[in-house]
Amino acid sequence: MDMSVFSSHQRENLFREIGDEQLDVLVIGGGITGAGIALDASSRGMNTAVVEMQDFAAGTSSRSTKLVHGGLRYLKQFEVKMVSEVGRERAIVYENGPHVTTPEWMMLPFYKGGTFGPFTSRIGLRLYDFLARVKKGERRKMLGAKDAVKKEPLIKTKGMRGAGYYVEYKTDDARLTIEVMKKAVEHGAYAINYAKVVDFLYESGKMTGAVVENEVTGEQQKVYAKKIVNAGGPWVDELREMDGCRYGKSLHLTKGVHLVFDQERFPLKQAIYFDAPDGRMIFAIPRNKKTYAGTTDTNYPGANTRPQMTKEDRDYLLAAVNGQFPSLNLTAADVDSSYAGLRPLIAGNDEANPDEISRKDEMFISESGLISMAGGKLTGYRKMAEDTVDVLANKLKEEEHILYSESQTTQLPISGGEVGGSKGFQAFKEKKVAEAVELGINEDTAGFLIQKYGANVNKIFALLQEEKMQASKFDIEPVVFAELRYAIEHEMVYKPTDFFVRRTGALFFDIDFVRAHKVNIIYYMASVLQWSTEQRQEYTDELNQLLHEAVNPI
Repeated sequence: MDMSVFSSHQRENLFREIGDEQLDVLVIGGGITGAGIALDASSRGMNTAVVEMQDFAAGTSSRSTKLVHGGLRYLKQFEVKMVSEVGRERAIVYENGPHVTTPEWMMLPFYKGGTFGPFTSRIGLRLYDFLARVKKGERRKMLGAKDAVKKEPLIKTKGMRGAGYYVEYKTDDARLTIEVMKKAVEHGAYAINYAKVVDFLYESGKMTGAVVENEVTGEQQKVYAKKIVNAGGPWVDELREMDGCRYGKSLHLTKGVHLVFDQERFPLKQAIYFDAPDGRMIFAIPRNKKTYAGTTDTNYPGANTRPQMTKEDRDYLLAAVNGQFPSLNLTAADVDSSYAGLRPLIAGNDEANPDEISRKDEMFISESGLISMAGGKLTGYRKMAEDTVDVLANKLKEEEHILYSESQTTQLPISGGEVGGSKGFQAFKEKKVAEAVELGINEDTAGFLIQKYGANVNKIFALLQEEKMQASKFDIEPVVFAELRYAIEHEMVYKPTDFFVRRTGALFFDIDFVRAHKVNIIYYMASVLQWSTEQRQEYTDELNQLLHEAVNPI
């Protein structure tokens, strides 16, 4: 089997194949942390597999504020080392995947009596520039009140004293995760979604593997590995419990909710980072034809798989947005969509204030040898993975005298990022747009696809040319059909929610697209992936439920 292909058609074969392997590393969890560990390990030559009980990035890694940011807020908590590290990592993430991460100027307005003032903002942003090693062209600027309002006329003017102006990096968290995972697969890693660890295997008290269940077929497989990494995000403690090592520090889950509005109703021109009435900081960010705002940060005691927006979450964010943009008068009826995600933070007790819990990552190694990674941030995924695989490499060196190289990922482009870094990407885009136009592809469509798929766009262009008749047969727009085919053949999409939520982000940022295309896309997927009648109904119901939850709070 060609391991560089990441196809839904290969799921069952891959699932059986990992049972025949003696793996060096088994990673449990296919979010950004697990994907990063898989890439670092496989690029050093370790025989690696990732199993994910849902779809890749289905948990926290598709439900964040979608910023690879330098952690300005952590200066308030005097987390100087964290700001320094994630600021530098941000630049690496950008250079290795400029198609999926882009600079975004952020405005931080300050008001009389607010959290930030002109003096503290100037000092804070200057320190931030220094710690994060911000590029010269992206260093902070200070704006007077008039200039700030000129950049964003919607913002509150009463009591305004000016604004800071600095760069954050906007991303698509789920696509970042899948691009990292695809690069790991290119390096020989096995990666399988809908594959759940239901038990661990031991020999003389040491963990030697896991029992993995195929969530589609119910089949179980024993998978053996020299080292097992628990990168389960919100489910880290459940796996520690299974190993009998859940003691000491534990996860403290908090929920973050975001609201999405149509640009016609919330025509934000400039990304804003502002004070909510209770002193929390909220982002409002324009994204294509939408504006999204968030996030909440509340303790979460519920089930992990489906956190939902409550009426209180929605009303809190509406009040915060209306307070900062008073001319809008947004109501619940204006919410186009929403999404809720969990932050797996580490805390010593269950009653900690969510705002005060550190976002640092930590590693726990049990007596049986299970290595659990907890906490951390999207921005720091690569360094977190490097540190984890350094531990794996040292243990394999001690136990088996195997030598592995140091991490290769600082300058390793992720899938689609092979475009010559941020500087090379502009020339790449111009070249590919010209090629697309010659093929008869609309310039705007070409630009959208290039920005989304980077160096992989040639496969999309080819599918657009080759599959027009098939697209017509299933009554699916050619561009949508090309993206769907690519997602099935190269990104292991198996369910409609995989495509509409994680591969395209449409459920969050273009909900009408989902409504318009769901019937025909489900029909096509059912035919090529050979779902049973029961599967088709189950997956249709799941998508419809998510559509309902996106606009209806509990």
